[in-house]
Amino acid sequence: MKQRLQKGCVSVGKANLDWSNIDFSYRQTPQRYVANYKDGAWGEGQLTGDSTVVLNECAGILQYCQEVFEGLKAYTTKNGDIVAFRPDLNAERMVDSAKRLEMPPFPKEKFLEAVDAVVSANADWVPPYGTGASLYLRPYMFATGIVIGVKPATEYQFRLFSTPVGPYFKGGAKPITICVSDFDRAAPQGTGHIKAGLNYAMSLHAYVAAHANGFDENMFLDPATRTYVEETGGANFIFITKDNEVVTPKSDSILPSITRRSLVYLAEHYLGLKVTERRVALSEVADFAECGLCGTAAVISPVGKIVDHGREICLPSGMEKMGPITQKLYDTLTGIQLGTMEGPEGWIRKIK
Repeated sequence: MKQRLQKGCVSVGKANLDWSNIDFSYRQTPQRYVANYKDGAWGEGQLTGDSTVVLNECAGILQYCQEVFEGLKAYTTKNGDIVAFRPDLNAERMVDSAKRLEMPPFPKEKFLEAVDAVVSANADWVPPYGTGASLYLRPYMFATGIVIGVKPATEYQFRLFSTPVGPYFKGGAKPITICVSDFDRAAPQGTGHIKAGLNYAMSLHAYVAAHANGFDENMFLDPATRTYVEETGGANFIFITKDNEVVTPKSDSILPSITRRSLVYLAEHYLGLKVTERRVALSEVADFAECGLCGTAAVISPVGKIVDHGREICLPSGMEKMGPITQKLYDTLTGIQLGTMEGPEGWIRKIK
């Protein structure tokens, strides 16, 4: 049964979860948002209690993988507000992703309406402040129209569901060990710069292979020359030089991470650090003092060691804790998200 969007849904009390001990996994919440594209236009979105997706066997998503998605979080701040972090950028990135796969962009204003509606309707599932947990939001759209010849579908569906998740790292973020991958994550002039499911499918074999060999993640190199650092399967790199300069790899085939963009802004404007976006050669990685992987789930995952086909590159920050600059960046960003620090104008969207 579907219902029209309602502003200010009535809260009946927090869900019965051990908030401080939940893990990072899917838990179904009562309401999600659904909108359909047909006859050249997006229909009115609705909330629904039905988590089931029904598709024709010849739907475009099943035949030719037309699908894009986003990931963001809602938080309870120190003063009790429920907020989302920079959802406008997720909306804009999803528009870019859809255009690249010849899908009808879901309007930014409707995207933000969906975020507000789903968070408000599931307010009892937003973890309390201080638990380290948050409400993860997954907007996605896919081809529902029937296609058998290779071409874009004519019908699509946008959905947004939520799930409460614990901190990505229980007990604090310990530095991880990654390996230089033998595989390419994206093709030159391909789709590496958009957030599409097909890109993540491409990285799964490399991810499983890395784990089988005792590594936490992969370092993918540029697909053209395999000499420059790109990203992992699901996160951007951020490096810190020995004189505290923040360096991020520049490439047309990596995803423009919202977390990374936020961190480099904070590094320059809040911490007073020099920030450079440039090509980063694999050969210079050993010269950096700190390294991290940044993304929505963990904010920053510190990297302690990089293994290049048996050659170990050990970061001076070590394997025990985040490096000092990485820690400052992490603390600043999470402080803004949780309302203990004032953020730049427009970064926090108050929902409830």
